[in-house]
Amino acid sequence: MGVKKKREVQVAALTVCHQDLETLRSFADVEGTNLASLLLHCVQLTDGVSQIHSVKQIVPLLEKVDKNGVNDPATQSCLDILAGIYFSLTLKNPLKKVLASSLNGLPEFFLTEATHSFTSHLQEELNTADLHSYRKVIDNISSCMENFNLGRSSVVNLLENVLQFLHKSLIEILEENRKFAGNHIVQTQLMNDLLVGIRVSMTLVQKVQGLQGDLWNDPGSPIWQTMCSLLNLFTKCLNDDDLLQTIQSTSGLAVILFVKTMFRPSEKLPGLISSLLLQSVDCTSIPEWFRNSCRSLCCADLPASTLLFLCQGTLAMLDWQDRSMDPSGEALLLDTGRVLFTLSSQIKESTLEMFLSRILASWTNSAIQILESSSPSLKASLNGDSSIARRLLEYVYTHWEHPLDALRHQTKIIFRNLLQMHRLTMGGADAVTEPFFLELTKSLLQLEWHIKGKYACLGCLVECIGVEHILSVDRTIPSQILEVMGDQSLVPYASDLLETMFKNHKSHLKFQTVTNTWMDEWHETWVSPLLSILCGGNLDQKSYVIDYYLPRLLNYSPESLQYMVKILQASIDTETGFCNRRGALGALMACLRTARAHGHLQSATHAWEDLVCGARIKQGLIHQHCQVRIDTLGLLCESNRSTEVVSTEEMQWAQFFITYNLNSQSPGVRQQMCSLLKKLFCRVQESSQVLYKLEQRKSAPDSENGSSSERPTVSLQQYKNFMSSVCNILFEALFPGSSYSTRFSALSILGSIADVFAVSEGNIQTVYQLSHDIDAGRFQILLECFTSTFEEVKTLAFDLLMKLSSVTARQFQDAEKLQGLFQAALELSTSTKPYDCVTASYLLNLLIWQDALPVSLTASQAQQLTHGTAEKVAVLERNTLVVIKCLMEHLEDEISQAEDSLLQAASSFPMYGRVHCITRAFQKLPLNDLQLVSEWRQVVEKLLLLSYRLSAVVSPVIQSSSPEGLIPMDTDSESASRLQGILNEIQPRDTNAYFNQAKILKECDSFDLEDLRTSVSNIDSSAEIKGKEAKTCDVTAQMVLVCCWRSMKEVALLLGTLCQLLPIRPVPEPCNGLLTVQQVKEIGDYFKQHLLQSRHRGAFELAYTGFVKLTEILSRCSAVSLQKLPEQWLWSVLEEIKSSDPSSKLCATRRSAGIPFYIQALLASEPKKGKMDLLKITMKELISLALSVDASTGTVPQVHALNILRALFRDTRLGENIIPYIADGAKAAILGFTSPVWAVRNSSTLLFSSLITRIFGVKRGKDELSKTNRMTGREFFSRFPELYPFLLKQLETVANTVDSEMGKPDRHPSMFLLLLVLERLYPSPMDGTSSALSLAPFVPFIIRCGHSPIYRSREMAARALVPFITVDQIPSTLHALLDSLPNSTDQCFQQNHIHGTLLQVFHLLQAYSTDPRHRTNADFQHEMSDITACTKAKLWLATRQNPCLVTRAVYIDILFLLTKCLDRPAEGKQPALESLGLWEDVKGIVLGSELITGFPWTFKVPGLPQYLQSLTKLAIPEVWASLAEAEGQAIAIPLSFSRLLESSFPEVRLLALDTLLERVASSELEEKGPPPLLHSMAEEFLLLAMKENHPGCFCRVLKILHHMNPSEWLPQAEHCVHLSPKEFLIWTMDIASNDRSEIQSVALKLASKVIAYHVQTCEENKDSIAPELRQWVQLVVWSCGDHLPTASRLAAAAVLTSATPLFLTNPRPILELQDTLSLWKCVLTLLQSEEQAVREAATEIVTVAMSQGNTCQSTEFAFCQVNASVALALALAVLCDLLRQWDQLVPGLPILLGWLLGEGDDPQDLMQSPHEGEDDYIFEKSEVNFWAETLTFVKYLCRQLFHLLRQSGRPSPHSQKLCHLQTIASEQRNLVSRLFRELPLSAEFLKTVEYTRLRIQEERSSAVLRLLAFLEGKEALRAEDCPREWRQLTAPRTEAAC
Repeated sequence: MGVKKKREVQVAALTVCHQDLETLRSFADVEGTNLASLLLHCVQLTDGVSQIHSVKQIVPLLEKVDKNGVNDPATQSCLDILAGIYFSLTLKNPLKKVLASSLNGLPEFFLTEATHSFTSHLQEELNTADLHSYRKVIDNISSCMENFNLGRSSVVNLLENVLQFLHKSLIEILEENRKFAGNHIVQTQLMNDLLVGIRVSMTLVQKVQGLQGDLWNDPGSPIWQTMCSLLNLFTKCLNDDDLLQTIQSTSGLAVILFVKTMFRPSEKLPGLISSLLLQSVDCTSIPEWFRNSCRSLCCADLPASTLLFLCQGTLAMLDWQDRSMDPSGEALLLDTGRVLFTLSSQIKESTLEMFLSRILASWTNSAIQILESSSPSLKASLNGDSSIARRLLEYVYTHWEHPLDALRHQTKIIFRNLLQMHRLTMGGADAVTEPFFLELTKSLLQLEWHIKGKYACLGCLVECIGVEHILSVDRTIPSQILEVMGDQSLVPYASDLLETMFKNHKSHLKFQTVTNTWMDEWHETWVSPLLSILCGGNLDQKSYVIDYYLPRLLNYSPESLQYMVKILQASIDTETGFCNRRGALGALMACLRTARAHGHLQSATHAWEDLVCGARIKQGLIHQHCQVRIDTLGLLCESNRSTEVVSTEEMQWAQFFITYNLNSQSPGVRQQMCSLLKKLFCRVQESSQVLYKLEQRKSAPDSENGSSSERPTVSLQQYKNFMSSVCNILFEALFPGSSYSTRFSALSILGSIADVFAVSEGNIQTVYQLSHDIDAGRFQILLECFTSTFEEVKTLAFDLLMKLSSVTARQFQDAEKLQGLFQAALELSTSTKPYDCVTASYLLNLLIWQDALPVSLTASQAQQLTHGTAEKVAVLERNTLVVIKCLMEHLEDEISQAEDSLLQAASSFPMYGRVHCITRAFQKLPLNDLQLVSEWRQVVEKLLLLSYRLSAVVSPVIQSSSPEGLIPMDTDSESASRLQGILNEIQPRDTNAYFNQAKILKECDSFDLEDLRTSVSNIDSSAEIKGKEAKTCDVTAQMVLVCCWRSMKEVALLLGTLCQLLPIRPVPEPCNGLLTVQQVKEIGDYFKQHLLQSRHRGAFELAYTGFVKLTEILSRCSAVSLQKLPEQWLWSVLEEIKSSDPSSKLCATRRSAGIPFYIQALLASEPKKGKMDLLKITMKELISLALSVDASTGTVPQVHALNILRALFRDTRLGENIIPYIADGAKAAILGFTSPVWAVRNSSTLLFSSLITRIFGVKRGKDELSKTNRMTGREFFSRFPELYPFLLKQLETVANTVDSEMGKPDRHPSMFLLLLVLERLYPSPMDGTSSALSLAPFVPFIIRCGHSPIYRSREMAARALVPFITVDQIPSTLHALLDSLPNSTDQCFQQNHIHGTLLQVFHLLQAYSTDPRHRTNADFQHEMSDITACTKAKLWLATRQNPCLVTRAVYIDILFLLTKCLDRPAEGKQPALESLGLWEDVKGIVLGSELITGFPWTFKVPGLPQYLQSLTKLAIPEVWASLAEAEGQAIAIPLSFSRLLESSFPEVRLLALDTLLERVASSELEEKGPPPLLHSMAEEFLLLAMKENHPGCFCRVLKILHHMNPSEWLPQAEHCVHLSPKEFLIWTMDIASNDRSEIQSVALKLASKVIAYHVQTCEENKDSIAPELRQWVQLVVWSCGDHLPTASRLAAAAVLTSATPLFLTNPRPILELQDTLSLWKCVLTLLQSEEQAVREAATEIVTVAMSQGNTCQSTEFAFCQVNASVALALALAVLCDLLRQWDQLVPGLPILLGWLLGEGDDPQDLMQSPHEGEDDYIFEKSEVNFWAETLTFVKYLCRQLFHLLRQSGRPSPHSQKLCHLQTIASEQRNLVSRLFRELPLSAEFLKTVEYTRLRIQEERSSAVLRLLAFLEGKEALRAEDCPREWRQLTAPRTEAAC
């Protein structure tokens, strides 16, 4: 939203030659009224737009001339000049079209003369022989034919010449294109010219053929001969695969057009074209001219692309409508369709597939046109039941999920046209009841909703037959579609379908229903499911519904908003609980926001007063859920009118929002917040312009823009105050120690303000200027943002300072400060902390751009720069050059020192920072318009040499076989000696002492050189490492490695940047080129060397980044020698890979290291619009190597090829161009997995993984076989047809040998990969109607793979079988599998076979029984009964007759599945299980099992855990059934939960406990008490808790006890486990304090529940449990520590939430004040946790605390969900209010002041950096809280204490504790002042951590001293101590919740 500037049209001015200018001058009259004067004035203008106005006056002037003026020489000359002007103008110049349009109105008596002039000039154009001028002539011919009468007449007059010129020019262009093969830049232009020429030829024939009569049909005329020649040329282009496919496509159109124009009789034309397409041309029956011109098309074997483009020409160039086609035309249509279907199975190249889809859609359009008047036979051939319709459906089903979006769109068109075709063949039949539509609807609805194509097809079906029939099948379809909108990939499709359906439904209801109730039905169908999702759906789902579905619904039915608001308002009033969800309030805000943004709320006032109250707006702005906050802010900021005045309330709410929402960790929330606020600022700016205009008119604003009582001046002042207040809030947020989130948000919003309220231009008034509110302090704040470790913050601060250039210039006046900043930047550029060099680059760039470099530096350099330079040097260029030269001088010195000792460089001055600063300086400089070219050439040349020297220093480490640890961390000389081999391998530089000997570090942290000499006597003395201050430095392997790889990274980025930004010198001495061709080649050789030889991933990945920049430049370079470099480099490296030379330095480990990156960069730079020849040849070579089995060449080339293929298949830049090679890549991966060499198998596995991702998409969930990552078998094998026979053959080979040679289970490892592919396929809807590419042949082989001796293979085979069996085939397949199992009497059987078969039965049965679509089948129960009968026949497998526990377990799982499936009999029928007697069998198995008889095994036999789990799962339903039968009766139960819990196997106990826990949890949800069974088992739970040693079981026992009421089980503890209730409490707390796992969290919750029980039962004698209470408080405090896992802190939050009414807000405190405040400190700590989940849990504590009877009146946000920032402030408000209520201000105030001061911090540690030691262990960082802000807590607490003291009176300040605090605070302030003085200049940059800590401590001590001064009456209350927004937050409730 904002004022869009109208783009200025650039019009090139027309010119004439000197001779024509003199002619015009000679004929121009003195008065300037004749045509010559007008033209003379026109050509003398230099502005093209002005010339347009002059040209438009030509015809009106000529209309005033009488007929006698035609023969006037002046007029003739002017017309001739006009013709010359017309042909001199370029095609896209607007003057050309204006001139043609004007001359179309030329008086008739001037036409002859004008036509003669234009014809003569056109002839001159046609006579040109310059190839480079052909395009201009062709464009002129094209423009003559485009709505220009004179031009068309000229072309007709010269038609023969025009045709001959086109033929000549096209031939020469083709020949020139062949000459420049390989020069893609020239070829691109030539092919574009060729394409335009062919199109112009077609246009010429189409527009002129009616004017030439029989000339087209006269074989003897020159025109005919030229036409034949052109037709022959087009045929050649059509067959030339070296041309662009667009040219081939256009040539196909031209061939059909020319044949249609020339062929007679026209009635036989369809037959001729049919014979062409069917490749059955009879050469004896065709005209000779056709045979000669199209000889290559008459052969029997045409390429697929040629046939495809001929089909396109047939459909586009023949007339298919208006009954113009006879039966031969209908036959041609059918033949074209069959050819297209044949081609669809042959064409796999993505571009041709795209052409095919468009042509097929065009075919359906032609079919619809011809069906409207066709014969009955054609209708029979094209109805829904015809073979063509089935082929179309097959094409749709195969391609509706194609990765190309455009192809999916064509698929939708084809399906819609198919429906329309069938309707045209129906006659007058009802579409709703027509069998074809009914069957199609049924099949589509049966498909799963994750199939994208389903949505588009259903939408087409709704448009065709209406939505009522679909809703009658299932009324829940709208809800089902909304449910899938949590998946981003499905959202656009689902929303399109929903829109189609609700529009159709509303139209239907409105038309059919007489009463007004139809709207209620529509709301119930479409709006109610929407509101349900908005109130209760998951986050993603709600977000997508709001973004995609809600706007469409409201735009179509704005009146539905009132219905939504009414429902949601009622829901808000009934909502209870404090769960973290958006709820009805969030839904209401989302609906109102969408409505207002789309103009359905006419004004803000209307929204606030009539639809939602202000209190709810404020609740929404600080809601716990981020999206509610964003939607509420959007409601304030977004409006469909950009000039709508911002109300006072909106401004107040916006400030309120900004205050508490800057610190958001979510990047998405920050982005939305900044975007919405920018929209609000735009409204302020644009509405202020309206107000300024109203003020100028001295009139009040109308009712639409504001209150009539307010003057514009008042509103403008309010705007200014509002913007100033916002800026105050934002700058206050940039305090020391503010979080990254806060800084990012504040700087982003400030940047938006600077953009919106930019410096005014002209007379535009601006209501606010940010620069007016920037003083020296705020400027310093922005500068200090450069010290952030996050580069985004640095960037935002730099951009803001650049926008405030006037302020920056004022602040950069102090020379000493500038010198300090520059020196700080230089020092930071050589820091060992990587982020410091980034800070340095931003500081240097700021000084460069603001012309604020130190005078000494610029003065000394300026003389050198200006010497011999006559012109003035640009300030920016001069400054950049100065800084780069300065950095290069330092870099050169440091490289020289590094060549002597790399250790010293790594520890004292790593050089990568200097290079980084140089790179950043280049990136900011506009390098295409340099003035100091000679200076820059010298700099670039020297910079390249320095880069190569630096690389030579560090490359030995990077290219080492083990670059990660070249300095040992060992403490013994033996380890050091083993390292010597590594040092020898890297061939060190002789001058580098580091590489001469291994170093040994002591165990202590310091690096003591004397001890080293003692330990290792032969260390060279030159290895002593001295820092800049002559101190011994610690050096670790991490330091050296970081120094080396970052140096390589920066050099690579620098070289890439130079190539990308600097102009290249193609010849030795151009005027402005900075890089020579030789230098570019050297840079390329450098990248090649390091990419192919580096071992460290960080080094070669970043070298790849730089190399990509180089290759992109080379591909666009005009120099042919540079264009050819990528191709030459590619051939070179491929030859080296193939040679398998032992001396090769290529890295065969580390996934071939940088080799794949090198080839990726070379291939990705190839122009995508070309033929991609490099990619084709490379893929052919690589696949050949990957499939190679030649042992003579070794396996290294094969490994390289596999690794490179993996990288190429992962590269998204290659797009669909890589798809044709996937099949061969899959073959290589599968075959490579069978290699005996591990390296080949490993690389094959990685390649296969990449292929799976490329084919099936990125896995977006934890489900390995996600529905969104699957594909129909037909689609898969249609896209990769070569894999069908390959996979089938491989699977057959594996299946045939799976049973043989049992001793070799790894004989066919490729089974894994085969099954991994197959398990991702599922049947297509067409599998039942077509046998081609069917999945059925795979089924028997997959079943046999289930006999594998490998357990994992059997499991995979079982899962892979499921999608291959269609629904109707599952019962029969299950029968066959069960029948194949052996009987108990069989003597010979293999357990592996039994296990594999049972697994297949289990997975099939599971899929069949759990799919709701199958459960609705009426025959389901009958089929399940038959399956049950078959299963019972093999019941012996579940008994002891079967000795194998593994197969027993799977069979029992099958029985368990059956019991779940058949426990729901049809109404009025006997339960299937009862009729079959299966319950008795199950009961017999359970009672006869080891659960009753005991386990005979004394050790873990194979399959025992699995068997125990399966048996217990089967037994538990039997236990419940037995309990139900025995209820109220004294019957002995053979198996009970008690018996299961007594089992010695944890698997049994775990399942039993899980079942009981689930039952008690469900009882809690239903607000019932625990079931009676649990009460009776309390004693057993206590016993089990005491003796249980399995962690999982122990944890569940504690959970059950926690869910139960302690009064029901705690009294039993004493006689049961011999622990008193108090001892049990202590035991529980001991567990909670000693265990760190999940048990700790559960034990803490249990202990808290027990202690609450003790407190409530011992109210009279609380002192008896005082020690336990203190221990519990300490335990809770300990559980809130940051060192503990998140689960522990979440448990602590849950405990505090439940304990709040009892311990935190109790009007009569139970705990001592110190303990109570300790618990409140825990709440505050949790509210400042970095984990969002912990903060949200802590806000629930505050919500509960505010909702108590004694606290709910203290704030208007009681009972509301709030975010953590507000909760922190509210928690302090409630705490202080409680202190007042408890009358504990005097003892409590010192404690709170201690929090404010931070008593736990030792003042002497202020200068100790928390990063100390990080240089030694760069990658080992301590945990940092990136959310908590110390000064925010200080500010909130300080303000609340001021508020409390003002309300409660001032207690005596002379207490001992307060005096002690005052002393400490004073000492700290003095210490901080002293330490500040000791810091160096620019300490905020050089000592950032220490500086920040001192600033924070200064604020804390000052706050304490101010409070103490206020107590003494020495200081009054300041405005900032209790600002207005704070008073709003803590204001008491004055109104009921709305």
